[in-house]
Amino acid sequence: MELSGVQRKLVSEFTLLYEAVTGVEDNIKMFRTVIEDLKLTLDSLQPLVKENVQHDIAHQLEEKLKIFPKKMQDGVELVRKCSNLSVWSTYKKYYYCRKLISLEKYLRDLVDILRIQAMIDAAKPWTSVNNTEATMVKEMTNRMVKEMTYRNREPELPYFTVGLDEPLKEVKKKLLSEDKSVLVLTGAGGCGKTTMATTIYFDAKIKEIFKDNIFFITVGKRPSMSSMLQQLNQRASSTAPPFFPDEVSEVTFLQTLLKEVGQNLLLIFDDVWPESQSLIEKIFLKGKEKMLNYKILVTSRYQFPLLGSSYHINLLNGEDSMTLLCHSAFPDMSINVPVDLLREIVKHCRGHPLTILVVGRSLCGKPIEIWRNTLFKWSKGYSILDYENDLLFSVLQSSLEELGKENSILLESFLDLTSFPDDQAIHVPVIFDIWAQLYNLCEDSMCNENLYKLTTRSLVDVVVRRNVEEDYSEHFVTQHDILRSLAIHHTGHDPVLSKRLSIDIRGDTPPKWWTEVTEKMEKPKKVSLLSISTDEAFSTEWPIMQLPVAEVLVLNLRTKKYDLPKFIRDMHKSLKVLIVQNYGSVTAEISHFHRLSSLSNLKTLRMHGISVPPLTKNTIYLKSLQKISFFMCNISQAFGKDAIRISRALPLVVEINIDYCRDLLELQDDICNLVHLKKLSITNCHRLSALPEKLGKLTNLEVLSLRSCCDLVKLPSTIGNLKKLNFLDISHCFSIKELPEGIGALSSLRKLNMRECSRLQELPESVSDLEELEVVICDKYTKNLWELFTLRSTEIRVVKEQFDLQWLQRLQL
Repeated sequence: MELSGVQRKLVSEFTLLYEAVTGVEDNIKMFRTVIEDLKLTLDSLQPLVKENVQHDIAHQLEEKLKIFPKKMQDGVELVRKCSNLSVWSTYKKYYYCRKLISLEKYLRDLVDILRIQAMIDAAKPWTSVNNTEATMVKEMTNRMVKEMTYRNREPELPYFTVGLDEPLKEVKKKLLSEDKSVLVLTGAGGCGKTTMATTIYFDAKIKEIFKDNIFFITVGKRPSMSSMLQQLNQRASSTAPPFFPDEVSEVTFLQTLLKEVGQNLLLIFDDVWPESQSLIEKIFLKGKEKMLNYKILVTSRYQFPLLGSSYHINLLNGEDSMTLLCHSAFPDMSINVPVDLLREIVKHCRGHPLTILVVGRSLCGKPIEIWRNTLFKWSKGYSILDYENDLLFSVLQSSLEELGKENSILLESFLDLTSFPDDQAIHVPVIFDIWAQLYNLCEDSMCNENLYKLTTRSLVDVVVRRNVEEDYSEHFVTQHDILRSLAIHHTGHDPVLSKRLSIDIRGDTPPKWWTEVTEKMEKPKKVSLLSISTDEAFSTEWPIMQLPVAEVLVLNLRTKKYDLPKFIRDMHKSLKVLIVQNYGSVTAEISHFHRLSSLSNLKTLRMHGISVPPLTKNTIYLKSLQKISFFMCNISQAFGKDAIRISRALPLVVEINIDYCRDLLELQDDICNLVHLKKLSITNCHRLSALPEKLGKLTNLEVLSLRSCCDLVKLPSTIGNLKKLNFLDISHCFSIKELPEGIGALSSLRKLNMRECSRLQELPESVSDLEELEVVICDKYTKNLWELFTLRSTEIRVVKEQFDLQWLQRLQL
């Protein structure tokens, strides 16, 4: 039969590509494996093209084959370029390799399409003769379609990667370690987990170890065991996947399948969500009995401790970020934007790979004025999510959607982090104060569980200056700018109707939307958390505020002098928590402190970087305050001998925390009259040399922490009167030479921390009377002191304290 012009063109274009590939097959060493795969696919396609053209099926498949000639022409040109490529052209090598893989995938799909079409045509004569046989052919065709669908889920080789060399070495080392069977790659959405997993899938060393027994399975949010087994089956067997009537059949099939595969096996489960964990556990737990040597690699935004150890994917450094931006924005590598401008763009992306790619693509081909205008908008507070945000927002937003479905309080807790300035670490105790009030998380352990869940979902990072057991005062929370922008976006574009309200005042000018609101509305509604940030240029002119139901107020400041706002007097009934934080380089002097006395229901007061003024008579009276905290403050004037009696100012206080207050030399004796006090924590106050001798009057005290008070010489002799004291921390009190004999009278003491008390020569005999003492935390030296005593139920625990020497860098302060 004579072929038409269209038919002849199809055959001709295919022949040109076939000859081009065959002609260079032995000469292109850089692409040998890819070219070999392409040649095999072309061999499979050759008879199908001729057969379908002769039967004029090309007309029936017009939609499927209309791009065929163009694909063949592009393929010939691509092969020509590959044959002329220099071995030093690393970037183009990756680029062309991806093009070849894409071409091979198109041709492989076409093979399946043509085979299925041939089966459909073969079934046509049967439909008029025998319905049973026709049904059989139809079922076979459907099975073949399913088989093709699962096969096409194999990952593609990343043609361009950056910043993966060292992490890849670490991940492979962990994965191939003999004592690890499961490794979880974690990180925020868009940070490169799938890229890492795919790179491992194609890694030469991994291929050498596991041969063909490497299985890459995309799991997703709501998979079924059946779909995952289908993917495993199509890679491990040439037969069509069976039907599974129940879970028992699925597990049985899995065990049989893995047994057929052999002992050396690598399973890669990509994009695993909490809903999928149980399925992975079933495969892991049920299958491991049949596998003598296996490895499982999981990628997820979540940590799964039950599955195995985890490896956190770090963000890109500055150099790698620049490389990725240039790759994304300048595909032809002709960079026409000043380097300084590129660096500023990269700085705003903060090393987040997906953000860099999205920004680069959005600016690709744009004039330099657009680049500058984009940077200008960001500097004025616009979010990257508000600029070309479709892909980026969709990837990140899914994390919050799942979080909201799982736990609404957890989502609200994440959104609360927007109450603090960007680019600033957040002191963990500050967060705990807010959560305790808003969500009734009355114990630190409950708040810590909240924080742990956010951390395991890669929504926040926790930086620990040093690992201090059961004490979060050394912990800080950091958050990527993109995640912060996501949280702000999630709260909605109407800040007045949100449960939280954040106001950023630059100079003396509040945001435009606030001016419009105050002119048109009587007052905002249902705001439970109010945060106000001011800069160095802010004076004392406060805008009008009418927020009578706000329970938490956060004041973020940078000025040397700061007036407490007048409007807090209008919050006297509702305000329960007040946090005043100074982010400036020196402590800020606070005036109008007396305004706090109007807050009749204030429960928690926290000061950070504040110089507290002298509290003389009638200055302050907080009758309902239960917790007061000072961090890096100057407080000697406020609580000196001439100041107001603290027992009068804070009659019901239950907890006092003083941390890093370097001017604190002594405590006024009146602190011993705080009869309701349960926790007294004075830590890192290096100049504090003595405690009031009457400290034993605090008969309700349960926790006394004096960690790192280096000049403290001794403990009061009356300490034995603290009958309710259950935790005493004197770690790093280097100057203490002896403990008072009365320490043995601490009848409720369960835990004692005394690491690094290097001048302590001996323990008093009375420690033998500490019958309730459960654990003593110490170092090797202080352990020797305890070995002289027989304590039946006491654990002497030697703990090596770990310091993070780069903690300030990690905080990005």
